[in-house]
Amino acid sequence: MATFESFPVRSPLADRYASMVELRRDLHQHPELGFQEFRTAGRVQERLREAGLEFRAEIAKTGIATVVRGTSESNRTILFRADMDALPVHEENEVPYRSLVDDKMHACGHDGHTSLLLHTLLESCQGTSRSPVDVKYIFQPAEEGPGGAAPMIEEGVLESPSVEAAFGLHLWNGLPAGTVAVTSGPFMAAADEFEILVEGRGGHGAYPHEAVDSVVVGAHIVVALQTLVSRNTDPTRTAVVSVGTFEGGSNFNILAERVRMRGTLRTFDPEVRQKLIARLHEVVEGTARTLGAKGTVEFIDGYPALLNDPQMSDFVADVAAEVVGIENVRRDYVSMAGEDMAYFLREVPGCYFFVGSADSGKGLDYAHHHPRFNFDEGVMPIGAEIFLRIQERYLERFPTAPGLR
Repeated sequence: MATFESFPVRSPLADRYASMVELRRDLHQHPELGFQEFRTAGRVQERLREAGLEFRAEIAKTGIATVVRGTSESNRTILFRADMDALPVHEENEVPYRSLVDDKMHACGHDGHTSLLLHTLLESCQGTSRSPVDVKYIFQPAEEGPGGAAPMIEEGVLESPSVEAAFGLHLWNGLPAGTVAVTSGPFMAAADEFEILVEGRGGHGAYPHEAVDSVVVGAHIVVALQTLVSRNTDPTRTAVVSVGTFEGGSNFNILAERVRMRGTLRTFDPEVRQKLIARLHEVVEGTARTLGAKGTVEFIDGYPALLNDPQMSDFVADVAAEVVGIENVRRDYVSMAGEDMAYFLREVPGCYFFVGSADSGKGLDYAHHHPRFNFDEGVMPIGAEIFLRIQERYLERFPTAPGLR
């Protein structure tokens, strides 16, 4: 698979590649969960101090923001963002930089995002790749949950100076190395959560007629929920309903009195989302009632759908085509995964995009959140190059500030 050696990545980035890999692997060995990224934030702050940059730390507990001033006097600022947190996954990879922490792992590539963006920043302020526009670089906690973007915004990360556009990327094992996905409009799904409680009547397994078996009721509910997408949703408007946990019972011969289930609802369209929330309640309550039990739903609002601004998406796609070739830029790719970059893109126009990072020939194609997830490190300079070209071309493409949302 092609990595940065095959593309027009500037030589200073190639020179920084060894440092980029070193930091990524160090972070990989020391994963930290959301709002616990103290060591990770410390490594970022250490490099910022070495570069002589002032920064704001402890935003939303562990977040960091710094501004690299541009060469123009436009007083206009754009934002680049990377997430820093890991996942509660026990790593199964046998690599020298394997996680040193049991049950914690960078299983989604955020270690790569942090290193990639930090080295973009260092090239921008120390190298020859000076930006005409001011760039605010932010390193965000807790993307995997409960979410660090919203509290960073609440603590003023989009102000002082005011940000007019936001950009971010995800190294993506759903695409081969050397490809980039940039899609206008809905790109990643709203990621909501629900919990279902079924209350029946416990009893002896030998006398089911004297009980209301909540396991059987729960099983009927799981099957019935499949109709929310297959029979209640317009086939041209995508949605996903998945039940992830089913818990109940205490012994082989006892009919459970209660069953709890947890699942997720994924949608792009707010109208579809509201309809499915209503149907979720109706199906759970109605199915349980029909079978003599009580069913209740607790719905937990998750990240909103991530919507890319059309003009910003066209801009990023053009920049990406300069780097990887227009034939390697996907404009129709969408993901049902959730991403709290969506909160930034609700406040200002911008674009979030994927940089393909899979190489099946090297065994680097496991899915995100898998205990053997790993990515082709050779794509990190591709992402950095795209970021640098975004900042270099931004004022030329947008001579006046785009309207804020």
